[in-house]
Amino acid sequence: MEDFYAIDNYPIDIPTTESLFETFINDENLGKAWLIYSDDILVGYVILTFIFSFEYKGRYAFLDELYLSEKARGKGIGKQAIHFIQSEALKLKLKVLYLEVENHNEKAQKLYLAQNFTDHNRKIMKYKVV
Repeated sequence: MEDFYAIDNYPIDIPTTESLFETFINDENLGKAWLIYSDDILVGYVILTFIFSFEYKGRYAFLDELYLSEKARGKGIGKQAIHFIQSEALKLKLKVLYLEVENHNEKAQKLYLAQNFTDHNRKIMKYKVV
């Protein structure tokens, strides 16, 4: 996660992240996480978080994080990871997969568009509860 967050200079608090991840993996209602290997070498990870929606008539997921190490990019591993997630979404009976991608990350946008993700015609807004 440190390598992933460093790409866009996002802050990361390791003890907090470790605690959150422990909470996450111990509650199957929160989502799922997978490690990505290539030739028995860890090259990335994927995290899906679950959300319930009346609009979508059930549970959907947010592809919260998909990270591939720099060495693993451009080799089709991202495409395989997306296919895996799409397959898991069917097994999990999810209604929709959402994701965010940075505006500057054109390679990721092309990957997602090529795997049948579409631009959403809504604007994501946030309110930070403090």
